[in-house]
Amino acid sequence: MKLSDYAKQNSVTYKTAYKHWKKGLIRGKILPTGTIVVFDDYDSPDYSNKVILYARVSSSENKSNLESQLKKLQDYSSAKGYIIVKEYKEIGSGINDKRKMLEDILKKDDYSKIVVEHKDRLTRFGYNYIATLLNKTGKVIEVINETNSKNEDLMQDFISIITSFCARIYGLHRCKRKTEKIIKELKK
Repeated sequence: MKLSDYAKQNSVTYKTAYKHWKKGLIRGKILPTGTIVVFDDYDSPDYSNKVILYARVSSSENKSNLESQLKKLQDYSSAKGYIIVKEYKEIGSGINDKRKMLEDILKKDDYSKIVVEHKDRLTRFGYNYIATLLNKTGKVIEVINETNSKNEDLMQDFISIITSFCARIYGLHRCKRKTEKIIKELKK
């Protein structure tokens, strides 16, 4: 049924139903025309409690962090009562847009949430674009450690941009040293 019909049937405004859709509380799909179709219980398999865990580190030097990150995701998902469909561990830059495991996740349909520790574990740039596109398919990204400070978030974005441009110009090793110097200066 259409989202507007769903709203009428459940005695809520269309705006409220749309907010629920955006939050992933209502299962359904969006048609190419932009119409949101809500699934009845018998129309579609129930993926509402199924999640994919995604842990990522930038280099193999941080491999031990990868394991602890995944353990936190497992503990969190268990505490929330989620059913873990699959766990992904990836080593690669958050700036790189050619990560095979993340691409694999985005192609799958058998889950309702991607659970990550921090936003930057999923991607350094374009997080909101990924979240918006997933939302159109009835999926959400659940971040277990949200940054509360806008300054900290802004600082991370700034560092990511510098790292990206340094990597292009100087190569990864020199970039890392330059980024560390910039971080020290910014903290002063």
